[in-house]
Amino acid sequence: MPIEEVEETAEAIETMEIRGAATIAGAAAAALGSQAAASEATDPEAFEAELRAAARTLYQTRPTAVSLPNALRFVLQDLEGSTVEELRDTVLTRTQKFRADLEHAQERLGRIGANRLRDGDVIMTHCHSTDALATVEHAVDAGKDIEAIVKETRPRNQGHITAQRLRELGVPVTLIVDSAAHRYLNDVDHVLVGADSIAADGSVINKIGTSGLAVNARDRGTPIVVAAQTIKLHPGTLTGHTVEIEMRAESEVISKADREKIGEITVKNPAFDVTPPRHVDAIITERGQYPPESIVSLMRELYGDVDEEPWAEPN
Repeated sequence: MPIEEVEETAEAIETMEIRGAATIAGAAAAALGSQAAASEATDPEAFEAELRAAARTLYQTRPTAVSLPNALRFVLQDLEGSTVEELRDTVLTRTQKFRADLEHAQERLGRIGANRLRDGDVIMTHCHSTDALATVEHAVDAGKDIEAIVKETRPRNQGHITAQRLRELGVPVTLIVDSAAHRYLNDVDHVLVGADSIAADGSVINKIGTSGLAVNARDRGTPIVVAAQTIKLHPGTLTGHTVEIEMRAESEVISKADREKIGEITVKNPAFDVTPPRHVDAIITERGQYPPESIVSLMRELYGDVDEEPWAEPN
């Protein structure tokens, strides 16, 4: 049975108390490390079964955030050791390496992305992405003056978090309602967004509203740049799997009282949408900047052609 820390981490991810792909991945890896450290299993089979159960608890929380299963894969894939202690050491070592790689990956991505931004640029953001913010932070550190138009990003208003973080960097911020994006795109040099998943064909799965913003940006001739660490690449799409779009609670959209007042209605609250690669100018990762159609080569280099699920029960 998963330990309390695993259950608490899973709940925090599901309720979006823990948010952002890199943060989710780091938390999931840390929870697996804690499960390994706390395990009282006396044989390797029981130990691995405990880890798989903990990983399944974490995996089921956010189906679209591919950084989560990628973190689980990194920690659990082909565990080495013939004793519980050897397996435990392997898990803890991989957990520490994964979290260290995460920290350095965002810094490298930020440096690469900052080269895309010029002194005096105005960016437009959607939702909240620590990868996108890393790009801005490095540009500011390089002495570039950046301004931002921040979409509020309904229904959870993650744009408010982005606005706060940008102000902490000293970036002038204009907060707008989502439906005003087209009005202000003429004032924007780059649309800068993150990603929850990136498919093998270069499609970008991100917070609902990203696709519409990309279409508007293309119409206005404004480049749209995606900042995303390679943990966002979805290896399952290499073998024909589609990315599951998470549907969230209707209470995020409308209160129970308002719903009853309106009468019988259907409420849909998809968390993400898919932006086709033709609407994306560049995908910036810690490995470099790529056109969307080239992302498949990077995915194969990092993950091969196999989409394994080491948390699944063995047949």
